[in-house]
Amino acid sequence: MQVVGFVIGVISVVGMFIFFLPLLGALNWLNVPLAIVGLIISLISISSAKDKGIGLTGAILCGIAIFVGIGRLRIGCGIF
Repeated sequence: MQVVGFVIGVISVVGMFIFFLPLLGALNWLNVPLAIVGLIISLISISSAKDKGIGLTGAILCGIAIFVGIGRLRIGCGIF
């Protein structure tokens, strides 16, 4: 499960950079929920594993994608 959370985190961060482009910012509405799911999976895997490295990295990547995605939506008036 750690690998799944890490992969979702990488996909979310890559999507975060792609969605900085003009006219693609609205796709953060898809990226933020994906990152939330990845964060939940990563946190569950951290609590049940001995080696927490990949799960922690996935949680950090998903957290960054959530924070920046919500910020981008607020700047672009996607969230009131």
